[in-house]
Amino acid sequence: MQAPTLLEPVQVHINLAERSYPICIGAGLLGAASTYQHLPPASTALIVSNTTVAPLYAAQLQAALQARYSKVLLITLPDGEAHKDWPTLQLIFDALLGNGCDRKTVLFALGGGVVGDMTGFAAASYMRGVPFVQVPTTLLAQVDSSVGGKTAINHPLGKNMIGAFYQPQLVVCDLDALKTLPPRELSAGLAEIIKYGPIADMPFLDWIESSLDALVARDPVALAHAVQRSCEIKAWVVGQDERETGVRAILNFGHTFGHAIESGLGYGQWLHGEGVGCGMVMAAHLSQRLGLVEKSFVERLAQLVARAGLPVKGPILAVQDNAGRYLELMRIDKKSEAGEIRFVLIDGPGRAVVRAAPDALVREVIDACCA
Repeated sequence: MQAPTLLEPVQVHINLAERSYPICIGAGLLGAASTYQHLPPASTALIVSNTTVAPLYAAQLQAALQARYSKVLLITLPDGEAHKDWPTLQLIFDALLGNGCDRKTVLFALGGGVVGDMTGFAAASYMRGVPFVQVPTTLLAQVDSSVGGKTAINHPLGKNMIGAFYQPQLVVCDLDALKTLPPRELSAGLAEIIKYGPIADMPFLDWIESSLDALVARDPVALAHAVQRSCEIKAWVVGQDERETGVRAILNFGHTFGHAIESGLGYGQWLHGEGVGCGMVMAAHLSQRLGLVEKSFVERLAQLVARAGLPVKGPILAVQDNAGRYLELMRIDKKSEAGEIRFVLIDGPGRAVVRAAPDALVREVIDACCA
């Protein structure tokens, strides 16, 4: 697969009838007033950001929005997955109500996946629904969480268990924002990029393998192609299954194991992308034990995940019965049915399937894959 050689802005469209919207990908988009010219008219905009991102980009976004809105407000949330909860969500509602925001007020999520998820959930809930825009500043958010309308907060018993499907008006992926991304966050985003190959596009996986050094070095052309192709694949899947009743579940490859790691360790100990990276390796091992893929594919995926700077061994969540603790947490997964855990597995390279697996086999995988 050949990446484009020019860094021109591109658009990827999410086709969902009256809920359709563009994903704009390019450099210098965040601070350009023209980026937001087609949004619904309103008098007020509320930017939701966090203590890490706001000092870097909030002023640019505020300046761009002042050409369109008479009042541009900013609320800065605490940073981190540990704050993706009710008390932090309430801060957004406090800002909306405290400033007399009406149902035409447009919310702008400026940050990573946590900010995007919480802003979207607040937009879905406030006055039963107000417009919002995703302005993702992390690689993971640009290639995954900002696209597709999933919004949620965490519960101590399960990740993203309280939320809503609510589509944004626009997604703005400014590649310049990736220049300030810490290396660990960049690696976390690479996990979600890698994910798209095994489930849907093996030529893309080939390209990721050959371009990984360029991606880690933040080569702008490589990053532009990775973001665009990831969004194209996700748009294709979401366009078929907006509410995850069927094919959209394949986008959760690695997430069943990964979410168990995140909630089992305590939110924020591992980044979401780190959990997904390790979870993909574990899911590939399970796929192999079920006879769906060859050992060589599992080794290939594990090597790529490791090269991306991601863990390939799961943590110990319980000293007495580690596998039992994983199983307990995974039964709370949204794909579970009647207590039966359903995994996204690789049914041959480039194809994914959602199915159950015997607990004994899952235990074997956990025992083999945990440090």
